[in-house]
Amino acid sequence: MTQANNPLHGIKLETIVTQLVEKYGWEELGSRINIQCFKDNPSVKSTLKFLRKTPWARDKVEYLYLKANKLPLPPPKEDSRGSFSAKSRPAKAKVTAAKPAANTVVSAKASSDTASTKPVNANIWGSSSN
Repeated sequence: MTQANNPLHGIKLETIVTQLVEKYGWEELGSRINIQCFKDNPSVKSTLKFLRKTPWARDKVEYLYLKANKLPLPPPKEDSRGSFSAKSRPAKAKVTAAKPAANTVVSAKASSDTASTKPVNANIWGSSSN
């Protein structure tokens, strides 16, 4: 049985949202979870439509439901967008202009006593072919 340890097994999303609204109200839900569908003209129908399309928001609502009902909490997700994720998001890669690296091959214009395959500063850093 794959759902044996899932405390949300058999509970509809509509039931979760309805119970949270009854317990906290729309205004309190909007302050606890920063989701626009709780703040601007809220309804159960529009909230369900949004939560079914947006996994990170659904995770937050389900987490609040589990916490409010004192049910076992799931382990934090690594890729979750919510504040309860265990790891921070990886930094975005910076796009830089094409510059020659410090240890690139010496250009053909270099003096004839330097081999064209020897990296710049090889005497300091050592050659990478060792």
